[in-house]
Parts: sequence; structure tokens; C-alpha cells
Amino acid sequence: MSEQWTVSEPQKITFGEPVRRVKIRTIAGAVNVVAGEAPARLEVSELDGAPLQVTVDDGELLITYEDLQWKDFQWKALSHWIEGWRQKRRAVVSLVVPAGVEVEIGAASSDTVVSGIAGKVRTNTASGDVTLVRVSGPVDANTVSGAVEAHGTSGGLKINTVSGALTVFAGTSGALKANSVSGAMTVDLDRPAAADVELTNVSGEVAVRIPAPADTQVRADTTSGSISSSFDQLQVSSTWGAKRITGTLGSGSNRLKITTVSGSVAVLRRPDEDEGPQDTVPSSAETATPHDSTPLAIDHQKGADEA
Repeated sequence: MSEQWTVSEPQKITFGEPVRRVKIRTIAGAVNVVAGEAPARLEVSELDGAPLQVTVDDGELLITYEDLQWKDFQWKALSHWIEGWRQKRRAVVSLVVPAGVEVEIGAASSDTVVSGIAGKVRTNTASGDVTLVRVSGPVDANTVSGAVEAHGTSGGLKINTVSGALTVFAGTSGALKANSVSGAMTVDLDRPAAADVELTNVSGEVAVRIPAPADTQVRADTTSGSISSSFDQLQVSSTWGAKRITGTLGSGSNRLKITTVSGSVAVLRRPDEDEGPQDTVPSSAETATPHDSTPLAIDHQKGADEA
């Protein structure tokens, strides 16, 4: 059974059919997807320009514009053509869905929040920020200039940015792989530490804080960036054209690999809470700080708890 709505003004919709997959395509505004109890519910609180098309068919919920398709959100090409469309339309979309749904979001100049979702999450964005809150499913996030923030995520993370910053707070993901050209990376790993962390950057600064005591094999390489470590067990070496941190912490059951060209690298110790003040990022990596974005009007914690 298929149901369809044309949304041309602010509107709320409650879906009678169970939703298992969500696909959203928007230009400018905001997208909020939060886990909650069934039935799935949609609120379009702001809408300018062309109407949104909303369809539910065989468990798949699609929210988009009539002239947008997923191929239009291949993230590396987004910035070339999106500016013209941004002037013509804007939508603020908030969606409550069961935690186990799969989520796919294509957004340009839209800030995106995904909270409490346990299914697969994929986002392709241009200049909008992406915030992930207590997401336990695997994440594939791609952005051009928007920042990516992950708070308490436990699923695998795969992140690609051009100039957007990456910040991971209290991450317990089984795997984290991130690539950037110039975006700063700040990664704070909680216990249990991620089993496999691989961070690659060209000129962006990279700072990683791992729990102490740790069980991690560490290798960090940079060509011309500064390099530092707060672990006595790790060896810091420097030769012409290469600087490196290597060593094994504890049993070495986890892996941390960092590679940059000119970006500075810092490997920091994350102490237990009862050990007092925590390490701070050295001056060489001070710019690798959480992105200061304006919070969206959504209760992240409430949505995650409902999941």
C-alpha cells in the first residue's frame, strides 16, 4: 500500500504504515531524525519555495523535492551546483521513527541531526553540519565543508570531508575510518576503546585521546607537521621529511593509525575520571576543537533515551 502527500506549508503527519527505511533529500534548512516509539511522525515546521513530496511505500518513507534524486547528492560534486537551488527553497524537517530504521539523508546547506538510531545511517551533505548522537548503527557520512560531530556513538564510523572538521566525543565504535583534506580532527575515545582507528589528513590537525590504561598499537606519521605524545611508552622520532610516533600500549589489541602531510599530530592520554584534570590538546593542535554550531531545536538526549 502506498500513501503520498504534497506538503506546501508547515504540516504534521502521522504514518499508519510501519516505517523500516527513511530517505530524505533537502536543500537548505535543517533535518532532524530521532528514535522514538511507533508510529513514525513527521513535522515540517518551516517551508519556503517548492513543496515537499512525502511518500510511504512498502515500509520506505521518502521525503524529497520532485526534481531531486539521490544521484544529485554525490557529495564531491554538490558544491558545484547547489548554490542556485539554495536561493529557491528551504525546509525544516523533523522526524520521529523506530530506532531500528535505516536512514539515508542527502542535504545541501542543511544542518542534520541523527539521534538514537540503531540501523544503518548514511549522509551526503555539502555545507551543512552533521551531528550524530548515541547512534549505534554503522555510519557513512560524507561532507564537503560541513562539520561532523559524533557524540557517544558505538557503531562503526566512516567519515569523509574536504574542509569540514570531525569531532568524536566519548566514542566506543568498533571501527573509525576518517579522511579529510584540510578539516581538523579531534577524536576522544571512551572505554572500551575503538578496536581500529585510521585517520588520514593532508593539512588538517589531528588530535586523538585514548583511555589509560590502553591496549593499543600506535603509529602516527607526518611529513612536515609537528608531533607529540603524552604516553611515555610511545617513541617519538624525527628525520628529514618524516616524523613518527610508534609503540604498543598494554596488550596492543586495538590499533590507532594516523597519517598527515603537513597537519600536526597529537596522541593524548585520557585519564580515569578520578585522576583529576584531563590532558588538553597542545598549542600545535589547538584549532582541532569541537565545531561551534548553533543547536537545533531538538531534544537529542530525549530522543536517544526513547530508543
